[in-house]
Amino acid sequence: MGCGTKEPKITQLCLAAIQRLMSHEVVSEVAAGNVINMLWQLMENSLEELKLLQTVLVLLTTNTVVHDEALSKAIVLCFRLHFTKDNITNNTAAATVRQVVTVVFERVVAEDEHYKDIVEQPVGIQGNSNRRSVSTLKPCAKDAYMLFQDLCQLVNADAPYWLVGMTEMTRTFGLELLESVLNDFPQVFLQHQEFSFLLKERVCPLVIKLFSPNIKFRQGSNTSSSPAPVEKPYFPICMRLLRVVSVLIKQFYSLLVTECEIFLSLLVKFLDADKPQWLRAVAVESIHRLCVQPQLLRSFCQSYDMKQHSTKVFRDIVNALGSFIQSLFLVPNTGNAAVAASQTGGNVPVSTASAQTNPGMLGMSGGVTVLPAFEYRGTWIPILSISAQGSAKATYLEMLDKVEPPTIPEGYAMSVAFHCLLDLVRGITNMIEEELGQVETDSPIAPSDAQSSPSQFSDPQDFHSASDQTDKETVSRAVWEEMVNACWCGLLAALSLLLDASTDEAATENILKAELTMAALCGKLGLVTSRDAFITAICKGSLPPHYALTVLNTTTAALSNKTYSIQGQNVQMISPSSESHQQVVAVGQPLALQPQGTVMLTSKNIQCMRTLLSLAHCHGAVLGTSWQLVLATLQHLVWILGLKPGVGGALKPGRAVEGPSTVLTTAVMTDLPVISNILSRLFESSQYLDDVSLHHLINALCSLSLEAMDMAYGNNKEPSLFAVAKLLETGLVNMHRIEILWRPLTGHLLEVCQHPNSRMREWGAEALTSLIKAGLTFNHEPPLSQNQRLQLLLLNPLKELSNINHPDIRLKQLECVLQILQSQGDSLGPGWPLVLGVMGAIRSDQGESLIRTAFQCLQLVVTDFLPTMPCTCLQIVVDVAGSFGLHNQELNISLTSIGLLWNISDYFFQRGEMIEKELNKEEAVQQKQAEEKGITLNRPFHPAPPFDCLWLCLYAKLGELCVDPRPAVRKSAGQTLFSTIGAHGTLLQHSTWHTVIWKVLFHLLDRVRESSTTADKEKIESGGGNILIHHSRDTAEKQWAETWVLTLAGVARIFNTRRYLLQSLGDFSQAWDVLLDHIQSAALSKNNEVSLAALKSFQEILQIVSPVREMEKPDTPPAINVPVPVLIGTVTATGLGRSFMRTDSIGERIGRYNATEPPAVTDEIEDLDLWWAAWNSWFRIGSESTKPPVSCDKMTFIPSQPFLTALIQIFPALYQHIKTGFSMDDLQKLGVILHGAISVPISSDASPFILPSYTEAVLTSLQEAVLTALDVLQKAICVGSESMQIMYPAIFDQLLAFVEFSCKPPQYGQLETKNIANAKYNQIQLFAPAEWVALNYVPFAERSLEVVVDLYQKTACHKAVVNERVLQNIIKTLRMPLSLKYACPSESTWKLAVSSLLKVLSIGLPVARQHASSGKFDSMWPELANTFENFLFTKSSPPDNLSIQEFQRNESIDVEVVQLISTEILPYANFIPKEFVGQIMTMLNRGSIHSQSSSFTEAEIDIRMREEFSKMCFETLLQFSFSNKVTTPQEGYISRMALSVLLKRSQDVLYRYIEDERLSGKCPLPRQQVTEIIFVLKAVSTLIDSLKKTQPENVDANTWAQVIALYPTLVECITCSSSEVCSALKEALVPFKDFMHPPASKVQNGES
Repeated sequence: MGCGTKEPKITQLCLAAIQRLMSHEVVSEVAAGNVINMLWQLMENSLEELKLLQTVLVLLTTNTVVHDEALSKAIVLCFRLHFTKDNITNNTAAATVRQVVTVVFERVVAEDEHYKDIVEQPVGIQGNSNRRSVSTLKPCAKDAYMLFQDLCQLVNADAPYWLVGMTEMTRTFGLELLESVLNDFPQVFLQHQEFSFLLKERVCPLVIKLFSPNIKFRQGSNTSSSPAPVEKPYFPICMRLLRVVSVLIKQFYSLLVTECEIFLSLLVKFLDADKPQWLRAVAVESIHRLCVQPQLLRSFCQSYDMKQHSTKVFRDIVNALGSFIQSLFLVPNTGNAAVAASQTGGNVPVSTASAQTNPGMLGMSGGVTVLPAFEYRGTWIPILSISAQGSAKATYLEMLDKVEPPTIPEGYAMSVAFHCLLDLVRGITNMIEEELGQVETDSPIAPSDAQSSPSQFSDPQDFHSASDQTDKETVSRAVWEEMVNACWCGLLAALSLLLDASTDEAATENILKAELTMAALCGKLGLVTSRDAFITAICKGSLPPHYALTVLNTTTAALSNKTYSIQGQNVQMISPSSESHQQVVAVGQPLALQPQGTVMLTSKNIQCMRTLLSLAHCHGAVLGTSWQLVLATLQHLVWILGLKPGVGGALKPGRAVEGPSTVLTTAVMTDLPVISNILSRLFESSQYLDDVSLHHLINALCSLSLEAMDMAYGNNKEPSLFAVAKLLETGLVNMHRIEILWRPLTGHLLEVCQHPNSRMREWGAEALTSLIKAGLTFNHEPPLSQNQRLQLLLLNPLKELSNINHPDIRLKQLECVLQILQSQGDSLGPGWPLVLGVMGAIRSDQGESLIRTAFQCLQLVVTDFLPTMPCTCLQIVVDVAGSFGLHNQELNISLTSIGLLWNISDYFFQRGEMIEKELNKEEAVQQKQAEEKGITLNRPFHPAPPFDCLWLCLYAKLGELCVDPRPAVRKSAGQTLFSTIGAHGTLLQHSTWHTVIWKVLFHLLDRVRESSTTADKEKIESGGGNILIHHSRDTAEKQWAETWVLTLAGVARIFNTRRYLLQSLGDFSQAWDVLLDHIQSAALSKNNEVSLAALKSFQEILQIVSPVREMEKPDTPPAINVPVPVLIGTVTATGLGRSFMRTDSIGERIGRYNATEPPAVTDEIEDLDLWWAAWNSWFRIGSESTKPPVSCDKMTFIPSQPFLTALIQIFPALYQHIKTGFSMDDLQKLGVILHGAISVPISSDASPFILPSYTEAVLTSLQEAVLTALDVLQKAICVGSESMQIMYPAIFDQLLAFVEFSCKPPQYGQLETKNIANAKYNQIQLFAPAEWVALNYVPFAERSLEVVVDLYQKTACHKAVVNERVLQNIIKTLRMPLSLKYACPSESTWKLAVSSLLKVLSIGLPVARQHASSGKFDSMWPELANTFENFLFTKSSPPDNLSIQEFQRNESIDVEVVQLISTEILPYANFIPKEFVGQIMTMLNRGSIHSQSSSFTEAEIDIRMREEFSKMCFETLLQFSFSNKVTTPQEGYISRMALSVLLKRSQDVLYRYIEDERLSGKCPLPRQQVTEIIFVLKAVSTLIDSLKKTQPENVDANTWAQVIALYPTLVECITCSSSEVCSALKEALVPFKDFMHPPASKVQNGES
């Protein structure tokens, strides 16, 4: 009532009172209504307006009694007061309205709180035809609903439903109220369907409607063109609408999905370049508000971008920002081409960013402080610092008091947009990483720190392996991927452009950080394309503009295409205008095929490079294939900056080889060590990468390296070693899991090692060897010794290097081996085959230094490491050592390697048992494996046990060396081979000897024989260098001869010493045959050295020891079981002057026992076949070598004396073994050979050494040997069986043939020899033209003759000797020297022949008489008669210089012969053929009459007359003329014959004397004749005397007649002048008186 007075004072008091009452809450609902009515009146009267407002406020805030109409009235009242003329009132009213609206909604909240425990039945909502159907709402809610609905109506300029009495209203105020309600009470709208309905039905359409002028308006378009004038956008409303939209989106997005899509699309449109600046600025601010709410963005993405038919809102927002930024750089009149392009989404052309417009470098004016700004194509936009990062504090959205659009400072929109981008990136990545982190924590690895633990994010596939995978995660993952996919193009386009344009280090840093973050995020989500795109952007930023780096210019898909092209012909190396404010910090060489001048690096490039390094360092795990981009870029940068790799692969600043083209400012110089350090750390951190990422890194490095290799082909420029160095670094830090990267790593480095560019290869090898050494020394878990597979893996590349032919690489390889041996030698274990393989892979053609180094390694192995290596590797050591022996580069190495083989064999010998055990164990394992796989074990010499195989390999290797082309190597190898077999052969299994013999020894012999027979006969001048070669080795043939000798001797020695062992092998006889064959071919080779040695070997295998000289004692007996040689006295075979040492073979022993007694020694079974094989070989050698040559030119090969001697000396021993089966045929064969051997002449230059001087008659050793051979034979026959004794005649034949040589030396084919045997006077000219000299055979023939006599004395009575007419043959043979007598080559010959004849006859004649009846000797007598005759009446005259004593001695020999006739022949005349006796008588007759030799001088006549001889003959005649004791008619016949011969002889002499006497006249006759006649006269008287004494019946009448017939002749002699003759005549005539009887009558005579 007081208020009703309308008196101001009263009213004031009353209002104060009412307020107080209200504050005590004593006002009822009705009272409240009244109060409001009263207030309304006051308001209408414009009284106490401020107090009114105050009262209303108090009324509404203190209690909730005011409802419905009252409330609406109160609110309207406030509104009405807002539109008064008074400014203060207006503002107060506005504030009150705001508060009242807030109160109304707060009541709703309180009411909900009050009722929240009571669950209501929801009432079905009928169709919303009746806008006021709010019956379901509680009172407070109903009020609020009505209020809000009317606010919408008012803003829409419609009449309110509930706020009755409103007179005017502004849109701006309405929008502000709406915004505050929506912003402050979202839960009311979200909890009550009615309110939600209002939002959808009223607010959104309203907003959209109000936006329309802004949408339709285009700045600068001609208004007249459109039919209806377009309403201009109005800043206050527009700005407030955007605020409402922001709230709607933020709070009610979930309710208004579709509507928000429209709002967002509108927002995007407001950024268009044709919109007013202020509108764009406000829109950017609104968008910024959204950008700081990643969860909201995520919802957009889920609701729109991921739905099929929906607008891609999120993508559009980002793209719009991008286009917005781009458009800001475009000069306004350029149109919207770039914007259109960027809005297509998909692939944003970043090219616009790097397009080059301003070719000049803009100079900077000094002294200007540079503002942070973006500059691009001349457009300069400063960067303003706006809100703190992460909060979107808007400037223009808060200008609620401005009515006119404000002026926007330059660069503001750009700065906001820039921050939008940064916040967007930061928000999204943080959100996704956080959620990813939560997913990760469920899996076992708890990330310590998202940045430094790369293991936290692995490639996408790892996510699907987590144990408790939920659908939720899959869904969220899809959302993340969609978000990134939607935004990356736009972001990249914008960021790249900004990066290009940025002139401020901080801004650049931010941009790079955003790009890095995005790249990492894409990587974590496994979005390869986007990841690569961001990385490419950073990479491009690091490199100078337009740098031709293919990896970046092509899309990542085309990474495999490795061509380095330079795009565009004229590449100007000037940075584009956008870079004009960048400081150039480095100038360097681009890494390209053609030299292209220099390129410049700016500080921004370096900044990008550091970002790149940081990316690789922190996010290496998610880079995957992008490593290629990153590393390629780093490689180029490193190259431009001139960093070169140092030890361990770290890059150090170094000068490029190309010269001073690299210029670095001091700024960058200080940075370089840091960069190089980061680079190293980057690769060190690869140890924290997971395996897959590590593989990506390695692959990338490999492909980089391949490119560098491609570039380095065909030129010797410095190659880029970045990749190789970094591969090394990566390998070194990842040693703990080296297995997973070893193969790709080393595989690639091996390729590098094959590169033609030496620097490149050198580094490849350096890296590879360093890695291998590091790998072997690294402390692996488990240690290498227990992880053989790994060890082999590590060593394998070392072996692979052997396939590379570059010597520098091989040297590195070998040095590495040497170092490994020195440091790791003891623990190589299974790696030995590889290491040894490396040494063995060196070939002869690879240069001396390589071979030396490799050989050093091998020496180290043999000296130090044989005991530590597995025994299975020993064979490889042998092979390798052998292969060095075969290298022909360096003789010393070959010889030393043979020494090594000897050391190795020694080691085998000492450690035999141990090695054998280990090998057998290994063998068993392999055998088992082979059986499981069902394959057969295949190793050399297989059936032999493994230890033996080892020996066999050693022998085989030495065997190969024995046929090396170099004589020294052959010799050394041969000696070593036979020494090892000799020294260590005892270790071999019995059966292995079979292989040794056949595969090693015989194989070797075959090869040596072949090489020797085909060797060159050309003279070798010098042995390389200045070494002179001895003439005995000056052709290849002679050098091979030495080898053949050595080999054959070695094999023979083994056969000899190991015979007991070999004989028990199955095929000893074949082996024996082969050996004999070899001996035979060597013996028959046309080389004296070889042939002689062959025979020595023959002797050795027959176990004949060569003659021992006096000063030498016989050696110790050979090894066990070989029969011990016994010195058999000094066996002198008929004066054989040397002692012989001969094996006491079984054959001989058996010979010493009687047949009944078995031999005591049975340790060697006599194997006849073997000996016969030997005999056959011997025979072949003998017959071939002694066969006379067909033609005789200079080159005829004639065997030497020592050879023949040795050959013949073999026979006796050989014969001991075969005598039991030795047949006549064999004897014949032997004879041929003996004869042949004896006939061979000596070469004239050897003769002084072999021929005895002519004063002494000595046999050559060959002749001695021949006689010994026959001696042995005859002795054997002597004790042999009857069947053997038929061989005597053959032996006689043989010896007699030799006897003939005394007079008729043998001919050797057609060969001309100078027969020096004829040289009586020792004046031989040794060097006469004839090449060949025949031997002096006389001593030999004489010795043979002695043997014949000896033998005949023993064997005369043998049946065979009798039957085969041996005596006749002897006589026949002797006839030749006897008939030659003085003509014999040597005087001794015929004398010996005579004495021999006498001896033989003294034995032989009785035998002959014994067998007279059988007729076996019939043919002998004539032969004997002729022999006597030829000898006694020889045709040869004695030499002139024969002394008288000599002559008398010779005469006494003749006398001896006659004595033999008188004692041995004539007394037994009755057993002897008559003709023979007749011949003898005639001969005696002839002898008894002096035969004169006309040559004698008068002085000598009396001596030379052979008086003694004649006398002897005559006496013999006389003796047999009257033998008183005639017992048989035969004897009488002899006497008669003798008498008639005698008488006839006397008659002849007398006649001749008379004749001569008459002729001579006064001259006395020769003394000789006178003596003869006297002798005859005496004989006649003696004869007559004898006849008288004989019984008359014994004397034949015929004889008497002959005697009487002498008388007239005697009478004739009376006239002779010689007194001596006369007295003799007187004596002869006296006896005739007894014949002077008177003639008797016939009867008388008849009776008698």
